[in-house]
Amino acid sequence: MSSTSRKYRRTACTGLALALPLAALAACGGGGGTDASAEGGSGKGTISVWAHQGQKSEDAALQAAVKSFNSSQSDIKVELKLIPGNDYTKTITATNASELPDVLEFDGPTMANFVYNKKLAPIDDYVSSKTMANVTDANKSQGEIGGKHYGLGMYDSGLGIYGNKKLLDAAGVKYPTSLSDDWTAEQFTAALKALKAKDSDGRTLDIQENNGLATEWGTYGFAPVVWSAGGSLIKGDKAEGALDTPDVVSALKTVQSWKTYVDPNTDGNAFAKGRVALSWVGHWMYPTYSKALGDDLVVLPLPDFGNGPKTGQGSWAWGIGADTKNAKAAGAFLDYLLNDTNVTAMTTANGAPPATRTALAASPLYKQGGPLQLFADQLAKPCGDSDISTSCVAVTRPVTAGYPTVTAKFSEALNSIYGGADPKDALSKAARAIDQDFSDNAGYQIP
Repeated sequence: MSSTSRKYRRTACTGLALALPLAALAACGGGGGTDASAEGGSGKGTISVWAHQGQKSEDAALQAAVKSFNSSQSDIKVELKLIPGNDYTKTITATNASELPDVLEFDGPTMANFVYNKKLAPIDDYVSSKTMANVTDANKSQGEIGGKHYGLGMYDSGLGIYGNKKLLDAAGVKYPTSLSDDWTAEQFTAALKALKAKDSDGRTLDIQENNGLATEWGTYGFAPVVWSAGGSLIKGDKAEGALDTPDVVSALKTVQSWKTYVDPNTDGNAFAKGRVALSWVGHWMYPTYSKALGDDLVVLPLPDFGNGPKTGQGSWAWGIGADTKNAKAAGAFLDYLLNDTNVTAMTTANGAPPATRTALAASPLYKQGGPLQLFADQLAKPCGDSDISTSCVAVTRPVTAGYPTVTAKFSEALNSIYGGADPKDALSKAARAIDQDFSDNAGYQIP
């Protein structure tokens, strides 16, 4: 479904709920029908806010924002409830819309399902035009369905390859320095071979195998291979002909061939301890890797499989409960939450890319010349979830209520391919299962 028609250990992977109980969402009923619309209300009084309990630093930043908002004015009082991250999505799923809070946080891929089940209302009439204009295009892409916005995030995410300059130089491997200088898949494979020749056990690559590939990490981490090969997880309401094209099959066969170079990373320290020269992972590992490698750390884009380098994007976002009676007050709180002070405090706490233009431009990590500028450059070229061309880089995971099925079937296929299964058979099987689910649910159409 296009946006116009239609993240595992929190301590290590800030901004992504990569072990989300997404499968539970697929079983939710009651979707479709008239779009939910919150009541504006007086813009005064007490509003309830739910958020996931993440890292202590994130929790503290959010609690400080709420305290500051409450003391900054006397018309609105926010009552914050933190729910353990492992239970958060299940709690929203199991809660009737009438019992949900005025404002709630949610992980990006769950949004469409919550809209489909009438648990979120459009926020466009309640968030200021100033706030909306300052949100990055990539952030907007994650939160948009049918021209309406249902969520905005304080931070975003991104993928890349971290490299150990010392080990790369020792093996004589030339590596990319920017998006315009990316490796082809063949060049990346050649780099692995060159590194293997200088490595005692021949294991030169980390792909976070310890987090499992049959999980949301599998989808977030390796859907970019599909997009870079010119395919899609789903196109319109169909996976067949998008997920299982010859080019995608070839690309996943290449990924399969890399297994011989991969360190299983059972201790989670393959790259930080110097056992491997390359680590395929996201922004969240920068603090650990930077501390371990210092000036030897380099940040590279993912390889190009023919349609340009691609990365995933999107993370936790904020929306308004569909049954709120005070959406004006909810919108005022979201405006405050998304100001530079609070976005900067949150992204300082968790290291993620700020999801507003002004905070991103001022970020010591992500600004021009910063050590993670690559991630900002990628997010500056958003694709949305449907127009995945060579000219864009950051792709939103499919914005559809059927996403739980899409991610479950793709990650299962990825895991089986990595384990030795025939890529064509595995991808075709996944595509058929996705299409059957969409057929059974009338395409998960959201009016």
